[in-house]
Amino acid sequence: MIRIAPGVEIADHEIAVSFIRASGPGGQNVNKVATAVQLRFDAAHAPGLPQDVRDRLIRLAGRRASRDGTITITAQRHRSQYRNRQDALERLVELVREAARRPTVRRPTKPSASSRARRVEGKRRRSETKRLRTKVDFT
Repeated sequence: MIRIAPGVEIADHEIAVSFIRASGPGGQNVNKVATAVQLRFDAAHAPGLPQDVRDRLIRLAGRRASRDGTITITAQRHRSQYRNRQDALERLVELVREAARRPTVRRPTKPSASSRARRVEGKRRRSETKRLRTKVDFT
């Protein structure tokens, strides 16, 4: 059981881990050993996540989420299966932690009288500067 926040947790059986061959350089080792990790998590049907967290998680996952709400994370930074598995789990937990954080609601405010006055004064000064740059007509 992975606890992320109060009321937000992921059971170990909800995470499916498979091992695949990593791409990129590595010599013979890359062709023989399946060290890359592909982690799958069904976010749309996870009972440990509240509905609003599920929705935010799928939206945050972007292209890592499939149409049915399954998030796939591939980790191949390290040379060992163990470290890649830890890396994939950490990335999933960080993604869920970000989704568990409620976005702050913006409350629209009006500018203060003094800020409006400063703005108008700045515009007046700028206008005066530009007016003084014009050609002088001596006729």
